[in-house]
Parts: sequence; structure tokens; C-alpha cells
Amino acid sequence: MILEMKVPSPGESITEVEIATWLVQDGDYVEKDQAIAEVDSDKATLELPAEASGTITLKAEEGDAVAVGAVVCLIDTSVAKPEGKEQSVKEEKKDEAPKKEVVETPKATETKTYATGTASPAAKKILAEKGMEASSISGTGKDGRVTKEDAMQAVPSMGTPTGGTRGTSRSKMSMLRRKVAERLVEAKNTTAMLTTFNEVDMSPIFTLRNEYKEIFKNKHNVGLGFMSFFTLAVVRALKMYPAVNSMIDEKEMISYDFVDVSIAVSGPKGLMVPVIRNAENLTFRGVEAEVKRLAIRARDGQITVDEMTGGTFTISNGGVFGSMLSTPIINPPQSGILGMHNIVERPVAVNGKVEIRPIMYVALSYDHRIIDGKESVGFLVAVKEALENPVELLMDNDIKKALEL
Repeated sequence: MILEMKVPSPGESITEVEIATWLVQDGDYVEKDQAIAEVDSDKATLELPAEASGTITLKAEEGDAVAVGAVVCLIDTSVAKPEGKEQSVKEEKKDEAPKKEVVETPKATETKTYATGTASPAAKKILAEKGMEASSISGTGKDGRVTKEDAMQAVPSMGTPTGGTRGTSRSKMSMLRRKVAERLVEAKNTTAMLTTFNEVDMSPIFTLRNEYKEIFKNKHNVGLGFMSFFTLAVVRALKMYPAVNSMIDEKEMISYDFVDVSIAVSGPKGLMVPVIRNAENLTFRGVEAEVKRLAIRARDGQITVDEMTGGTFTISNGGVFGSMLSTPIINPPQSGILGMHNIVERPVAVNGKVEIRPIMYVALSYDHRIIDGKESVGFLVAVKEALENPVELLMDNDIKKALEL
């Protein structure tokens, strides 16, 4: 029996996916539920499992855009499993990689025996206008002749030639990356985005973490990181300034009485933004556990569309990559995003004296169409106050109860 495998719908409003990687080869025997391909939608990368055991025939190439419901492969279920075939598909694909390099390398290092640098009359004129010598260009014409096209594409050197390679490469962007690009441009073009900045003295949080992080980890099996403090500080500030927890829908403003925090994380396929649902109901332990769960799923490529859909506010931590300061871009249709940055010891004035404190710069980008300057600045100040006085404002003066120790 020949089974037609069709592209399942990865989520509402998604009409097509892209074949990112085939994990099997044409003619391979596959087991039921074995991952046979990775497919990109505009929201996530998902694995495609085999619906039955048998020999597979591929009907689409890597990079092809395939409509939801279209046939991507056939599985002949009447074929018995071959004896002694234990080598995994991934191992086979790894073995193939060096073969491609062996074939391609000679092309890159191949030495031409003909004289190069002879330019056609049209090429000579173009090169003269650019102030370039024909001998500085590798011609693509017959016997190394420099053609008009070579001359037009040639770029004058702005310094001393070094003899190094100047190659370029071109690769297709994944559907997810293209969608991220579209959303970023949309945010810049359709919102009145402004950014306000502040700085946070992280000493109180450092003191708490140094004292309780080991106890916290042993009790809850998750670390006591910065994200729980920032998430709970954001929840508090959004309650004080609800306009920041709102968004525009045409001529209407939608406000939420709950807080779904999107957290920007870097995954193997690019930026992922999974959502912590109802963060207003979570404790420090709850936030840290959810952050860990979502980060692992994003890293392993298991994150689903539902886990990245929605969100009323976003937190982005560029500090993990060493960023000192940035202007984060709003994640539409949301109206605000908080940017965290690296922590650096800086001299600050404390009670009239200069002290060295661990300082983080924070940034709030917001949609000025519905959030005024007073609200945006007030929101960021509220976040700063909570982070600099976490025991009183985030823990209700009971550290052990707040950390569930």
C-alpha cells in the first residue's frame, strides 16, 4: 500500500511551509513516528514524523515552499524492514558532508594555466573610469579574458591589496527568518516607536542571589536568575501603568487584565519569542521553571506555534551577548518591550560619595500612539524601583516565603 504523506497544518492562518531539511534520503526505510523532515513555517520550525513504516519516496526538495495539505512524500508500507540496517540517517548525512567538501575544494583551489588580465575593449574603458588595472581582476571569459561584466562588477580597492580571498556566498533565508524580518520592518513602519532609558543598581539582587541561589536550586531544581526578578517587576509596573499592557486594533485600544510575557530567546533557526502565560500568577520559582522549559524547547527546535502566539509585553535580554545599550524593536501588535543589557561595575554617587556598583542600563521601547511619555517613563521607573528594592516591592518583606524555601 502506498501512503501519501501530506503537510499538516502547523497552526491557524498558516497556509504553507518550507522544507528546511530532509532527515532521510529517497528510498530509505523509515519507522512509524520517525522524524523524516524539519519544516519551517513563518512562526516556528517543526519536525514531520512518518505516519507509517515503509520505504519513502520524496516528492519535494529542501528549500521548496509547500502548501498545507500538499503531498511531500510517499511511503510504501508493503516493504519489509531490511535486515541489519542499523545505521541512523543522521550518521549517513554526517558521512556525506565530507564528500561534498572533497568535490568542491579542488574547484576553489584550481590553478588556471592561461594568462589572465587581458581585457576586452569595453572592459578597458570601464576599468579606466574606475582607475583599475585589468591585471587586478580574475576574468571569467575565455582563457581568463576580462569581460565587460567582470569590469562592471569589479570594486576598486580602498587600500593596499593583500592577496587575500574576497569570495562571497549566497544562501536562502528560512521562512521563519523572513517572517521575523517582515515583522521588524512592520513595527518600524506602522508604530510611533520611541525609547526611554534608565539605569538599575543590581546590588540588592546580587546580594539576594549570592545568599539564596544554592538553597533555591537545591529546593526547586532551577536557578535563581535575573529573569524572575525582571518578570515580576514588569508585572508590578504593568498593573500601575495598564496602557503599556495594551495594543491597538485599528481604531480601538485593547487593554488586558492579565500579563502574558514574551521572552526573546535565540534558537537554532533564529529569534524565538515564546510566551510565559499569566505571569501575574507566578512566583519566582514558577517564572524560573517556565523560562527554563521554554528555553530548552526553543534550543532543541521543539517550540510550537501555540507557545509563541500571543503575548502582551516582551522582555529581551541582549546582555547575555554583551550588549551595553540598545533600542529594542516592538514585537507587534504589542505596544512595549523592555531591553535588558549587560551588568558592568560603574562609579556612582551614593549619599554624596562615589561607590562602585553593578549597573545595568535598561530600555523601554513603546508605541507613542497609545502610551504617553509620562506613562512610559513612569513604567520604567517602577521597574527600576522594584529591582533596587526587591525585598519590599517584590517579596512583601518575606524572602523565604517569596522563594518558597
